[in-house]
Amino acid sequence: MKPLSLTPQTTLPHDVAGAALLGRVWRPDVAGPAVVTLRDGNVIDISAAFATSRDLCESADPAAALRLAGGETIGTLADILANTPVDKRDAGKAWLLSPLDLQAVKAAGVTFAISMLERVIEEKARGNPAAAATIRTEIGKLIGDDLSRLKPGSPEAMHLKQVLIAQGAWSQYLEVGIGPDAEIFTKAPPMASVGTGFDAGLHPASTWNNPEPEVVLIVASDGRVVGATLGNDVNLRDVEGRSALLLGKAKDNNAAAAVGPFIRLFDDGFTLDHVRNTTVTLTVAGEDGFTLEGASSIAKISRDPADLAAQMIGPHHQYPDGAALYLGTMFAPIKDRDTPGGGFTHKYGDVVTIAAPELGALVNRMRRTDECEPWTFGTSHLMRNLAKRGLL
Repeated sequence: MKPLSLTPQTTLPHDVAGAALLGRVWRPDVAGPAVVTLRDGNVIDISAAFATSRDLCESADPAAALRLAGGETIGTLADILANTPVDKRDAGKAWLLSPLDLQAVKAAGVTFAISMLERVIEEKARGNPAAAATIRTEIGKLIGDDLSRLKPGSPEAMHLKQVLIAQGAWSQYLEVGIGPDAEIFTKAPPMASVGTGFDAGLHPASTWNNPEPEVVLIVASDGRVVGATLGNDVNLRDVEGRSALLLGKAKDNNAAAAVGPFIRLFDDGFTLDHVRNTTVTLTVAGEDGFTLEGASSIAKISRDPADLAAQMIGPHHQYPDGAALYLGTMFAPIKDRDTPGGGFTHKYGDVVTIAAPELGALVNRMRRTDECEPWTFGTSHLMRNLAKRGLL
C-alpha cells in the first residue's frame, strides 16, 4: 500500500490564521499524549495548563483559554504530520492523534433524507447489495427523495407516517428519520478514536460497507456546543442491514471512529451557524484506480445540530467529560464499483479524504480491523501517565 502523505497545506482550514485549533500529539519522550495548539506553523504543548482535551473544552470560553495558554514548542506541524502515518513513522518522534480523549463518542443517525432512504433500503435488502437498486426504485416511488423540508415530529410528518404504515412501507429507520426522537448511539468508547493519517478499520466479516463523512460537534458536560471537527462514521451496511440490533457490530470496531484533524473551537469567527452552512466533501481513491467523490451539505439536515445535541445530553443523559457527536451524513455512496447494480463497497487500501473549508481535511486509509494499530492506551493508562508527569 502506498504510504499516506500529510502536509499543513492539505490538512488545515483555509482560514487557519484566525482559527482556534485544539489537537493532541503523542510524545515519545514522555510516553504519552499532549494537548496542543498551533502557532505560526509550530505545535505548542499546552498540557501544563490543560492536561486533557476534555479539560479545555469544559472551560468557560475554550477558544479564549486556548489562546491564553502558555506552552512548549515540540516541533513544526509539517514534521509531525509527516511522521503520523504508521508506515512512515519514526517511533522516536512525535505524531498527531485524534483530538478527543475523555469525551464520550456519540453519533446521530438518519438525519438526512437521502441517508434515511438508504437505511430503509439496507433493511429491506437484508444486507444484500444486489437487491438494493430494485428496492431503491420501489421505495422512491412511495416516499420520494426530497424529505429535507419535512420537520421530524411535525403533524405533516406524522401524517406521512400513517400513510406509509397503510401502504406497508413503514420502517424503524423512518421512525427516527421523521419521528420526534432522533437516533443517538455510541460510536466508540472514550480514547478509542483515531486521527488523520491513521488507518481506519473495516471488519473483515463485511462485504458491503462505506464511509460516512460527517461534522462532529464537541459538546461540554453542561450542554454547550463549544466546537466542531470532522469525522468518518465507518459503516458496515450489510451487518446493520441484517438487523438493526447489530448496530454495535456495524459501528463500534477497532479504528472505525476517525476524528480530526483538529477541533476548531467556537469564537466570533467560527460559530454553530458556520457549521449549519458548511459543506463536507468526500473523496475515495482506491488502489485499483477507482475514485468516488461526493458532498454533504449540513444545510440539508433534517434536524438542527443544536436539537441533536440537546437530545444527546441533558437531565436524562449526563456526560461529565462532555461528548463528541457525529451529526450524520447525507452521502450514502451507491456508485457501482465492480459489477453493474453491485453498488459501492470499500476495498482494503482505499484512501478516504473528508474535508470542509473551515475544518481542514481528515485522511484515512482503510484496512482490516485486526490489521490496524491495536487500541492499547485507554483511560487508566492516560491517568497514570499524567500523574507520572505531574499534570494531575
